[in-house]
Amino acid sequence: MTQVWITGLGAISALGQGAEALADALQSGRSGIGAQPGSEAHALKPFAAGVVTVPLAAALPPAQRNLYDRHSLMALEAAAEAWAQAGLPATTPDPDRAAVAWGTGLGGSASLEASYQQMFTAQPPRVHPYSVVRVMANSAGSHLAMRHQLRAAQLAVSNACASSAQAIGEALWLLRNGRADLALVGGSEAMLNVGSALGWQAMGVMAPLDAEAPEQSCRPFDDGRRGLVLGEGAAALVLETEAHARARGATPLAVLAGYGHSVDAVHLSRPDAAGQVRAMRAALRDAGLQPPDIGYVNAHGTATEVGDAVEAESIATVFGARAVPVSATKALHGHLIGAGGALELVSTVQALRRQALPPSAHVRTSRLSEQLDLLTDGARPARVRAAMSNSFAFGGSNVALVIHAAD
Repeated sequence: MTQVWITGLGAISALGQGAEALADALQSGRSGIGAQPGSEAHALKPFAAGVVTVPLAAALPPAQRNLYDRHSLMALEAAAEAWAQAGLPATTPDPDRAAVAWGTGLGGSASLEASYQQMFTAQPPRVHPYSVVRVMANSAGSHLAMRHQLRAAQLAVSNACASSAQAIGEALWLLRNGRADLALVGGSEAMLNVGSALGWQAMGVMAPLDAEAPEQSCRPFDDGRRGLVLGEGAAALVLETEAHARARGATPLAVLAGYGHSVDAVHLSRPDAAGQVRAMRAALRDAGLQPPDIGYVNAHGTATEVGDAVEAESIATVFGARAVPVSATKALHGHLIGAGGALELVSTVQALRRQALPPSAHVRTSRLSEQLDLLTDGARPARVRAAMSNSFAFGGSNVALVIHAAD
C-alpha cells in the first residue's frame, strides 16, 4: 500500500501563529481562551472564546482582500506555513498531480451575517458584491487551489465538527488511489459572530463564562464541565506519497497511516459510543495497527456532559480502561468546529515529533479518569510510535485519524 507522508504543518489559532507556537502553548498548558462581551441588543450573554488576534493577510491589497471571508484569510496563513515547511515552490511543478481537500463547518458565516445586517439596516438595502463567493463552503479551498495551482482535485467537506478530519482522510485515500501525488489539506473556521454564538447558547451546549477564570471556561472530562467554548482558526498539512516526497528530497514529519469514518445514524446531536468505536477500529485496521500500538489519543473532548462521557466509554471499549494516555486540547484553544480536526491532528503530529504529550488542562476532579488515563499533570515525556486523533460531529459523523513516526 502506498505510504503517505506529512511533510508540512501550519496553524493559526488563539494560541498564536504557527505550528511551533501551537505546540509550545499546549505543552505548557497556556490557554488562549478569554472573555467576550456579548451583545445586549441581541440578548447574547458574555461568553468565552478562543480568538485569533494576529493580523491576517496583511500583504494582500485591500481590493483583493475583499474577496475573502475571515476563515479564508486564516486558511491562507496556515497553508502558507505548511507549504513553506514542505519546501515546495510557490506553485506546484505538476499542477495536474496536486490536489486540495479542505473542511469547514459554516464557511463564511461572518460574511453571511454581514449581508443580513446590510440588507435589513442599510438604506437602500444592499449586500457586498462578493457575498456569495465569500460565503460558499468551497471558497477557502478554491483560493488555495488558485494560489498553489492545485488542479488534480478539490474536495470541500462540510460535515460539522468532523469536516477537516474527513477532508484529510479522503485526501489520504485519493493519494493512495493514484489520483494525485500531493495534497494540501486542512480546515478553517471563523464563526465568532453574534448569530453563531446565539445559536450555540440557545442550544444549551456552550459553557457559561467562568467569571473568576475565563481562560478555564472549557474543562473537558472534568466533573464540573458545562459545555464547549468556541474557537476560530485554521490548520493545514501537506501530504505526499512517499515516492513523490523522496524524489524531491523531502523529509517526513510523520506518516498519515489510517483513516476511519462511521455514521451513528441515531441522533442529530447526541453521540453514540458504538459509532465512535467503529470509526476508531476502522482507522486502526486501515493503518495495519492494533490498539496497544497507539501511545496517545487526542480526544474530541468538547467538555459537554454527555459528549465526554460517551467518548470515554468508546475509547475504553477500543483500548481498554486507562490503557492509553488521553488529552483534549480544546481546553486551551477552544472548539474550532470544522477546523478542529485539522488543528488537533497538527497538535498530535507535534506531540509525536517532540515525544511530549500535551496535558488535558483544567481538570480538577474526574470520575471519567476511571476509564481514561487523562494527562492532567503537565506535558508527559513519552516514547510514542503511533497516535490517534478523534473528531466526532453533530449529525453523527465520526472520524479517527492515525499517524505514526517515519522510519
